[in-house]
Amino acid sequence: MSSTPIPTITAFERSPDGGQGLARDTRVRWALEEVGQPYAVRLVSFAAMKQPAHRALHPFGQIPTYEDGDLVLFESGAIVLHLAERHAGLLPDDANARARAIAWMFAALSTVEPPILELVNARLLENDKPWNKERLPIVKDRVRDRLRELAARLGEADWLDGVFSAGDLLMVSVLLRLRRSGLLDEFPSLAAYVARGEARPAYQRAFAAQLAVARGTPPAGA
Repeated sequence: MSSTPIPTITAFERSPDGGQGLARDTRVRWALEEVGQPYAVRLVSFAAMKQPAHRALHPFGQIPTYEDGDLVLFESGAIVLHLAERHAGLLPDDANARARAIAWMFAALSTVEPPILELVNARLLENDKPWNKERLPIVKDRVRDRLRELAARLGEADWLDGVFSAGDLLMVSVLLRLRRSGLLDEFPSLAAYVARGEARPAYQRAFAAQLAVARGTPPAGA
C-alpha cells in the first residue's frame, strides 16, 4: 500500500542564523504547521545551492523551495500564499477580509522588510566601512518610521485584521529580525505582537525543527 506523497521544502544544511528562526524556510515551516500539512525537508549546502540542480528549482540559488508533485515554487512569500490558498486556516473565508490579509502579506515583504534588511546589512556586512557610523543612524530611523506606522495601525489589537492570518505570519517573521537591534523594544505593542506569534504552537514546532538542524539533529520529517 503506497503512501500519499507529501511536499518537500529545502532548507540550509547549516543555517547562518544558528537556529534563531530567521532563515526563510522557517516561514514556510510555520505555514505548513499552521495548516496541519505534513512535509519533508531536504537540507542543502551553500555549494549545492549554486549548482544547476538547485538552480532549476530556485533560479537565484537560495532557499526555501517547495516541491509538491509537478509544482515547484520558490520565494517564501509565494509559498506561504500558495499554502494559505490551498488549506484552511491562514486566510479568512470572507472575500474582503481575505484580500486584506493578502495585502498585509505584501506589506510585510515589500514595505516593512526592506529597511529591516538594510539595517541587518549595515550592522553585519558594512560595519567596517568608514561611512558606517554616519549611515547607521539614518537606516535605524527608516526602520523606526515603518515601526511607528505599523504600531499605529495595530493599535491595541492582537492581530492586524481581527484574526491571525498569513499576513501576521509574514509580518511577525519579518519583525523577528529586529530582536538583536533593540528597536523592537521601543514599540511595546509590536514586541507583544511578535511574542503572540512566537507563542503559537505551530510557530513553536517550526522553530524547534529549524533549531534541530542547527544543532545537527534534524528530524527525519516534520
